[in-house]
Amino acid sequence: MAIQITAVRLSGGTMHEHITHLWWTNPADGKTGHNTRAQIVTWIEDKNGQAYTSDAGGHRAEVVVVTPPRGEKYLQTRADGVWTNNLLALPRR
Repeated sequence: MAIQITAVRLSGGTMHEHITHLWWTNPADGKTGHNTRAQIVTWIEDKNGQAYTSDAGGHRAEVVVVTPPRGEKYLQTRADGVWTNNLLALPRR
């Protein structure tokens, strides 16, 4: 199952590390929901979950887990092998 991330909530800053919650939709069945960053990280790593963002032109960017040398894991997008800011460009909630 692949979900499309549609909105984010940040706290304490404006970078990827500050994303605390993500809103999503499952295009396969129309279900929607929201989860904490930690829940999405676990889902991707432990359950083989897949997430992506999509812009108005339909271009997709894969959401991947980043493991920094220090601190908590966070999420960032990668499109065609290039790290992008697609998550930070999503609407805020």
